[in-house]
Amino acid sequence: MSTDIAIMMGVDIIAIVLLVFAVYLPRHQRADLVVAFIGVNIGVLGVSLMLADMEVSAGVGLGLFGVLSIIRLRSSEISQTEVAYFFAALATGLIAGLSDEVNPIAIGAIILIVLALVIVDSQLLFGGYFVREMTLDRAITDQDELKDELEDMLDAQILGVTTHRVDIVNDTTWVQVRGRRSPLERRKDSTAKHAESAHSELAHVQ
Repeated sequence: MSTDIAIMMGVDIIAIVLLVFAVYLPRHQRADLVVAFIGVNIGVLGVSLMLADMEVSAGVGLGLFGVLSIIRLRSSEISQTEVAYFFAALATGLIAGLSDEVNPIAIGAIILIVLALVIVDSQLLFGGYFVREMTLDRAITDQDELKDELEDMLDAQILGVTTHRVDIVNDTTWVQVRGRRSPLERRKDSTAKHAESAHSELAHVQ
């Protein structure tokens, strides 16, 4: 193994560790996907190194990227945010693995991928926005009434509502809600959660 390849492998490992343990896990708290992201990244890195050693075309690498993406995205349901992390894990492994020398452009691309997710997946930018699937215990067919009901229930600005099903017989409504909460409301929720956590810890100690 050449020194250049070892350096690129090191860059990829540092990138995926930072992306997963410093960015994704603290923000989303899903340990099961940590295993998936790291496994995919290291797996793609290994396969890319073999492909680079055999001097195959870059098209094969892109084909590998596409095949793995389809397999992973069809295997289970994950959020769009997690899809972004999955593609980042794929891309960093592929870029590092296909670089047979220390390539500043490749290193810059890996750094850019990590920084992009650090910035874009930030509570400061989009923390107030949310998408939820909900079941209401009322059959509501009027969109304005439905929006008002959801705003009162969620204490948030409703940006859009998609009605999946209205069951008049059982008096229920299934909807997808897109909304935004103000920074003040998010601070209230955070304070309430901290207070509830502290109360639970105190009760456990007693």
